[in-house]
Amino acid sequence: MDFGFDARTAELHEALHDFLTDRILPAEPVHAEQVAAAADPATAAGPWSRPPIMAELKAEARRRGLWNLFLPHPEYGPGLTNLQYAPLAELTGRSPHLAPEALNCAAPDTGNMELLADFGSPAQRERWLRPLLDGELRSAFCMTEPEVASSDATNIATRIERDGDEYVVTGRKWWSTGAMDPRCGIFVVMGKTDPGAPRHRQQSMVLVPRDTPGVTVRRGLTVFGYSDGAHGGHAEVSFDGVRVPADHLIGKPGDGFAIAQARLGPGRIHHCMRLVGMAERALELLCRRAAGRVAFGRPLAEQGVVQEWIAESRVRIEQARLLVLKTAWLMDTVGNKGAHAEIQAIKIVTPAMAEWVLDKAIQAHGGAGVSQDTPLAALWAGARTLRLADGPDEVHRAALARRELRRWTGD
Repeated sequence: MDFGFDARTAELHEALHDFLTDRILPAEPVHAEQVAAAADPATAAGPWSRPPIMAELKAEARRRGLWNLFLPHPEYGPGLTNLQYAPLAELTGRSPHLAPEALNCAAPDTGNMELLADFGSPAQRERWLRPLLDGELRSAFCMTEPEVASSDATNIATRIERDGDEYVVTGRKWWSTGAMDPRCGIFVVMGKTDPGAPRHRQQSMVLVPRDTPGVTVRRGLTVFGYSDGAHGGHAEVSFDGVRVPADHLIGKPGDGFAIAQARLGPGRIHHCMRLVGMAERALELLCRRAAGRVAFGRPLAEQGVVQEWIAESRVRIEQARLLVLKTAWLMDTVGNKGAHAEIQAIKIVTPAMAEWVLDKAIQAHGGAGVSQDTPLAALWAGARTLRLADGPDEVHRAALARRELRRWTGD
């Protein structure tokens, strides 16, 4: 395994670092002001509307050739491998509320674009993938439901029933990421087409245009009080006898569970790549605070407990980064299925690592750390949420344990 940058990665890394320094980080306070203004009850925009600064950043990112970096398909993007993309995604994690979206590399659109590229029909790719790739449209992913334990996707109760040349969708979803964005035009919906089929063949996925009769976005869901607009917000959505043409089904009936797993693997590692960058920024802020703040007659940097936080943060970041890079390398060399155990491992380790480093940075900042005057509180909320998103820690731990035990039990 060689984790050194090749020439292309080095070039993109330098260009992205410059973009982050020149445009993204200086835009953060502007973005915060515009989001706050949009959320003001006196305005009509709402907290999930996209601030004007994002359009400027997107145009500049595209001009610099920093667009759709996540997509490994050369016919749709630069065709980077997972190992090439990892250090780039890490950089975007330093400003996760701006950088991924500016590069058209933000969830859930990334996963939905990969899904359409891998499993969509030519007509589906032309109608939905192309405008997503161009940043003209945003999408939502509707899998989780409020009435069932959705950590077990086979519990999903939403029905997708064939009726002649149409499918009828009935059910209720929540944490439908992307659905609150005013530009969201398409929902990827997972539901059951055949409840009597084997457990992992009951589900299918269907494309539902947002403006289809019977689709109701009931409310937005906040994340520790944040709108999470960079991901298009999260919504509760009801589907009441929603009818779509039969050709809106993705793949074949019964393929839904397998498609979901194929979609979630790259999504999980992308989150982890960005989490390393989030932790790096937290450690930088922690060190700056420690070097410049005096308490009880000496700088925080001379306090033993703070030195311990800094040293431990560096160790944890490096450990997580190496495991993420190994996972990326495996995905490139033996495929997502061959890297399944490592994908689960990084999904357990990396959010917890970032949460720990952020917690120590918050502690060093005192009241400022939990306020809007630093990015730390919002970063912590994102890291903590990722211990639930794309499968909670406990599910991944149980699956890893079963895999390990098979070596001894023969099951």
